[in-house]
Amino acid sequence: MFVAEKATGHLIEVLDTQALFDPHIQQVTGSLHYGEEAQDPEPYAKSGLAFPSGEPLPVCWTDPDYRRHL
Repeated sequence: MFVAEKATGHLIEVLDTQALFDPHIQQVTGSLHYGEEAQDPEPYAKSGLAFPSGEPLPVCWTDPDYRRHL
């Protein structure tokens, strides 16, 4: 699954989508897709990621207490 870095707009291929969906995990491992080749996997904070369209990640993916804020 691809997401984008908020700061740069560069695409990140998330290698473990389960970690992306789990609100208790604050960072995911992904490969930056910028230039001709994908880069080596690195950790990325979920707070710095969004969908490629610019839409933020769902709160239920980032905040384990999201139901308390309703």
